[in-house]
Amino acid sequence: MKEAYPDEYNTGHPRATPNFRNLVLRPMWMTLKTALRTFPFVGRLWFLRNDYHGRSAVMIDKTTKDRIGDEHPSTGQKFAADRETSQIMPFLERPVTVMYPYERLEDLEPWLFVPGNYNGRIGVIWETCTACKACVRACPNDCLHMTSEVRVNVLDTTEEGDEWHGYGSELEAGGFAARPREDSGADNFDLMTAHEAAPAEYDFAEIIDLSGDKATVRWMDGSGIETLDSSDLKPAEKDIVSGRIDLGRCMFCGLCMESCPFESFFMTNEYDGMSGFSRQDLWMDADRTRVLPSTHKERVDMELAKRAEKEKAKLARKAAKAAAEG
Repeated sequence: MKEAYPDEYNTGHPRATPNFRNLVLRPMWMTLKTALRTFPFVGRLWFLRNDYHGRSAVMIDKTTKDRIGDEHPSTGQKFAADRETSQIMPFLERPVTVMYPYERLEDLEPWLFVPGNYNGRIGVIWETCTACKACVRACPNDCLHMTSEVRVNVLDTTEEGDEWHGYGSELEAGGFAARPREDSGADNFDLMTAHEAAPAEYDFAEIIDLSGDKATVRWMDGSGIETLDSSDLKPAEKDIVSGRIDLGRCMFCGLCMESCPFESFFMTNEYDGMSGFSRQDLWMDADRTRVLPSTHKERVDMELAKRAEKEKAKLARKAAKAAAEG
């Protein structure tokens, strides 16, 4: 008998399972809290507060402050974004509409209003991109551009003991190396609300010399030259990836995602953070469009297995040929 709620309906969010609590009780509770916040005094109760409701904040941005100067009456004033009051009688107040996008209804879970097949900002997984340019050819608005980036190939992301470990490249003098960051911040990165480049997972360097189990590298961030164990490094490469995107021309059709044979292209669930005051602001550089492999781990693992199988078969053919010649 088929399950009432198959796994395909579960987006992975802890509250995405379609049950009575998530579909009825929690939305009703969030609606009730939103309604209670509209009442004077009641809206400031502790159980209705979060990071923005009833919290006083400086309601002026740095650009405006620089423009109007420190002598302007608005400078230095702190008010709650969702409450209207005055300096004369601060104890009298009334609720106001949350000023989106400066304040957000963070109580509402994204899965409630952003469907899984929503076409948001374009995202690219560097580790699996092969620069085949299928996405560039498929784009009807010519908004995709290839860039050269230093990245770790998906075959080199494995660790000792993994099933597909050992099918990647080797460290070479004159090449590139990557050292995984212990605290990259990738685990806490929220692709939908961050509106910034994904955190770097590696420190990249140029390999100057290899001797035994030691490697002398020059870090690309300018921190200098260092000699360390080669086991602490992963092979890296400078390759062409699909990165720079002109969102001012993009119509979010998703043809680039459908044309990618390696599933490196995704339409993310980022529904805002894609506006600016000029067309130049709509150019998303490669680091801004990069998607972490952990975001779509299943697809990355599938591509890893497929490429590792090819490398395994290639090695088997080479070994058979060597045995036949010997």
